[in-house]
Amino acid sequence: MTSWRGWFTGLIIAAALVGAVLHWGELANFVTLVRRAEPGWLIAALLLQFSTYAAVATGWRLVIIRSEGKRYRMMPLIRIALSKLFADQALPTAGMGGNVLLVDQLMTLGASRGTAVAALLISMLGFYVSYMLFALVTLLLLWLHGHATSLMVGLITTFVLVAIAIPALALWLRARGSMPLPPTIENIRPIRRLLETVGQAPANLLRDRTLLLQLMMCNAAVFAADSATLYACLRSLGIESAPSTPLIAFILASITATLGPIPLGLGSFELVSASTLHLLGVSFEGAIAATFMLRVLTLWLPLIPGVVLMRRFAASGRGRS
Repeated sequence: MTSWRGWFTGLIIAAALVGAVLHWGELANFVTLVRRAEPGWLIAALLLQFSTYAAVATGWRLVIIRSEGKRYRMMPLIRIALSKLFADQALPTAGMGGNVLLVDQLMTLGASRGTAVAALLISMLGFYVSYMLFALVTLLLLWLHGHATSLMVGLITTFVLVAIAIPALALWLRARGSMPLPPTIENIRPIRRLLETVGQAPANLLRDRTLLLQLMMCNAAVFAADSATLYACLRSLGIESAPSTPLIAFILASITATLGPIPLGLGSFELVSASTLHLLGVSFEGAIAATFMLRVLTLWLPLIPGVVLMRRFAASGRGRS
């Protein structure tokens, strides 16, 4: 267990640090932008970003309460949310990177393995359902704006298929339980452990529609807060726009980063976000500036605490092994 945890954690940290070194200029640009940004909107953007971690942590807390009746404090769960979202962005795995570590982290807090796996699966379902709904809303908004090109329709359609396939795979793994694995897979210890673990999620929690709806709303709050953060970045620079404009730009950029092979979505997210903002009427300079601000707030500022928390997790794993 120690070897795979250390290898995986090291890979995440390395990917993030390489990206930070290659894009150090964004941080310098951010300092320049902050000096001329309106403080009120900048503070609003920071609060919105904190709310994303609180929303994710709230979802896990709801699963634990429903399963075990325990009410964990929010801050430890928020720290786990920070490290998970950091891992999701650091590795190009369609948002799945942090899921590999989530179960062990929740168990470290005292949750049973079954409850931790249920939190993973139900939050994953809620994430992709809400993500898919936002993608479809984005497509509708693009059509209303007259910009629903074949490329954008193809991109969103591809993502919707992925958003359906990943939860379906997770549910299939849960349904197969502890059935024997093919010999080639049986010999790969991390995969064998993951498959065996997924089968331990309590079936009654996975069938709880109310709980699934609550998790979907928690994840929807994350997408809404991230889109609102981009809106706040625009307003902090004195740029006015319709609320739908940053929503469209953020979702399209996120889909591109999710489907792409580039760690952290470096370059691809910025290109799609700035281009979409400009397409919808924001000046090119303003679109680039707001996108840079968003990326620093959502990615680079959480980089240091994300690395620290990932290293602590790896160290605690060594201590328990």
